[in-house]
Amino acid sequence: MDCGGGACMARGRFTRVAVAVWCAGLAIPGAAAENWPQFRGVNASGVSDSHKLPRSWSVPEGVGVRWKTPIAGLGHSSPIIWDDRIYVTTALSGEKEPELKVGLYGDGDSAKDMGEQRWLLICLDKSTGRVLWEREGHRGAPTVARHTKATHCNSTPATDGKHIVTFLGAEGLFCFDMDSKPVWKKDLGRLEGGPLEFDTMEWGFASSPIIHDGRVIVQCDVHDQAFVAAFDAASGSEIWRTKRDEVPTWGTPSIYKEGGAARIAVNGYKHIGGYDFATGKELWKIVGGGDVPVPTPVVADGMIYITNAHGAAAPLYAVRPEAVGDITPKDGAPGGAVVWHVSRNGAYMQTPIVYRGLLYSCIDRGVLKCYDAGTGEMLYQERLGKGMSGFTSSPVAGDGRVYFASEEGDVFAVGAGREFRKPRANPLGEVCMSTPAISEGVIYYRTRGHVIAIGAEEPADRKGRRDISGQ
Repeated sequence: MDCGGGACMARGRFTRVAVAVWCAGLAIPGAAAENWPQFRGVNASGVSDSHKLPRSWSVPEGVGVRWKTPIAGLGHSSPIIWDDRIYVTTALSGEKEPELKVGLYGDGDSAKDMGEQRWLLICLDKSTGRVLWEREGHRGAPTVARHTKATHCNSTPATDGKHIVTFLGAEGLFCFDMDSKPVWKKDLGRLEGGPLEFDTMEWGFASSPIIHDGRVIVQCDVHDQAFVAAFDAASGSEIWRTKRDEVPTWGTPSIYKEGGAARIAVNGYKHIGGYDFATGKELWKIVGGGDVPVPTPVVADGMIYITNAHGAAAPLYAVRPEAVGDITPKDGAPGGAVVWHVSRNGAYMQTPIVYRGLLYSCIDRGVLKCYDAGTGEMLYQERLGKGMSGFTSSPVAGDGRVYFASEEGDVFAVGAGREFRKPRANPLGEVCMSTPAISEGVIYYRTRGHVIAIGAEEPADRKGRRDISGQ
């Protein structure tokens, strides 16, 4: 799901995970800066600095809201944006109120909704929120059960402006054109995921596809058949597939560059590391850490930040992109390709963010940690909110603020900098598990039942026509 790049798993006894990747050579081109083509946007950076962003709002009071569009069903997938359109996915069941158990708890039960589902790709007008079309990608009973905190539609779609790719886990990988016409689909197997120590427990799938240079990249870390693979975006033809000796994980791969060549960064337990984009060859790895990896690598600015968590292990690594071979730190000491690392500061669900030279990681109960991204020095540790809510949505940033959303739907706009200034809570009015998208000064939140456009100013042709009552 990428409700943080990954799935909504049990909390408490499963320790915290987080991943971020920041690497040189991947600039965000100005022409594409207002598109948000995958989970966490261009290169999964989570950053949009091209426009002013809203700093305060209240959806229940209608303050600062452009529009609010109902989305039926359940889905923790994030919205993506290309040009003037927003794309979002959802799973519709026959149940009036399908089970969704949010909050802070420690069990890892599977949900019981194994009846027929309809998986939909929905297109909205970015300016008005009007539904332009919806396409049924798949219909049938789910192959694998989901966690009670997850959905059957966790993976965020990806687009390159020509294709839209949705990944429904065991139900398949689907490609559409920009107007919803089916192009191809692939059956990638059962893709059964659950915690390492309880291999009969099913939590569902969450890793999202990415598209780069005409290829669709997927990471499928599941019981017995883990792999990373590349497919041709136009035809669906498999280009390469590399097996992984790995336990189930829920993070999304990211692209970084080294020496001008594209590489793929992945999270993992037995294999955190990198692969060659052209061939799928393993390049480097870190072994160990946490065995419930969820967050996603994020690309920017010359370093790779990787962290995961479970039990006694919750490491955070800063790795050079030119890494080769097994670079697992020996005796806890950094050196070589590992520039710095800490042993106990991973987040479970949320992908951290690097913004203006600082790394921000928000874990359960709103504990926010800020580091100097170059040295690993912790600059502060503070709490967002009252400590009674989980934080599953991953942060985004822009215009000097970093935005963190609690599961209760309170968003905290934290000022970027080496000192903490306590922010106010901006209510969305609904449960929020998904990571938002940003485009042209507007933040788009996907909540339990809506997509909501938050923006301080409306375009001239929209002023005076705000409607947040739903459509």
